[in-house]
Amino acid sequence: MSRFRMYPTPAQQTALLEQCGHARYVWNLALEQWSMWTHDKGATRGYVKQARQLTEARAEFGWLRAGSQTVQQQALRDFGQAVRNFYAGTHRRPTWRRAGLHEGFRIVGGQASRVVKLNRKWAAVNVPKVGWVRFRLSRAVPDAKSYRITRDRMGRWHLAFAGIPEPIPAPGTGEVVGVDRGILANGWGDMVNRLEHKAAGRVEKVNPAYTSQTCSACGHRAPDNRESQAVFRCVACGHRANADVNAAVNIAAGRAVSARRETPVRVSLKREPQHATST
Repeated sequence: MSRFRMYPTPAQQTALLEQCGHARYVWNLALEQWSMWTHDKGATRGYVKQARQLTEARAEFGWLRAGSQTVQQQALRDFGQAVRNFYAGTHRRPTWRRAGLHEGFRIVGGQASRVVKLNRKWAAVNVPKVGWVRFRLSRAVPDAKSYRITRDRMGRWHLAFAGIPEPIPAPGTGEVVGVDRGILANGWGDMVNRLEHKAAGRVEKVNPAYTSQTCSACGHRAPDNRESQAVFRCVACGHRANADVNAAVNIAAGRAVSARRETPVRVSLKREPQHATST
């Protein structure tokens, strides 16, 4: 994300808040439908059915029709993605969006590229149903296919472009980095996804089984090696280290072990086959 501070006029702020309200209304309506769904009612309503309902609602309610259909449809798509993330176990259950707390909406597609540079310090983005809104050029504007507009609790407006960064080339040193990231908790799953985007083809997922109980120095595995949550001390060779660091070294070496206490052949920490980074 590349984030910029927006400076809408008073009239534009009113229009932006209306768009936020429309997006929030559509999201909450989709959430209500999903929350009321039970197995005996058949398949849940997907985006196609909900988009038809949105078209009907826009035809009936003038206040909704006055808003951007793009903004409202994207709110449905965002909700659908939130539900898929929830079922995949990578995100929490979608929650209600509230005025004053969740003020924002997203623009995707060709409209997201309607940006013009005004001068060295300023640029403007053409927001549907709002017009050209100025924002401060604090960095270069990325080539993005979508952007999100948000308003924080202090009343400040922000514009964030979503762009996939260019992959980072391998350093060519042959070194391997291990990361003990834990079950997908605390956003580690997102970190892996970003690493895979930035270091395409160089992230290797290693089975972490028993890496926290295996000595990175001698390879001996025993539950007693884990002296505490933070301290590792090998009962065989006496090697002592931070428990997470010890596990990360094992992951970097590909030294995952099975429940039958079998330890694979160790791999040199300086190897660089197809992958230069391990997770």
